[in-house]
Amino acid sequence: MEFCKERNIRISGPKLGRPVKESNADKCQAYKDSGVRNAVEGKFGIGKIAYGLRRIMAKLRYTSETVINLAFLAMNLVRRLNIILRVIFGWRIEIILVAF
Repeated sequence: MEFCKERNIRISGPKLGRPVKESNADKCQAYKDSGVRNAVEGKFGIGKIAYGLRRIMAKLRYTSETVINLAFLAMNLVRRLNIILRVIFGWRIEIILVAF
């Protein structure tokens, strides 16, 4: 808890202990936090399905981190390529890279 306070990290989720009545601002902030968290989890899901993150067979820590970083690099490159192609050809084209 102290670690998070020192770095201004907000912890979302239910607090430990006796439940207290949440204010409207707390509910609004929790809703925004869940939206951000869902977007991040969605990108991980896309990475697992389309970019092969579910099939990492590397044994060593550094090798695994390299494979994961390369997968996210590929995701970012495909995203940028889609943006460029949409600007060039209009909003009718999208490339999806699927790892086999």
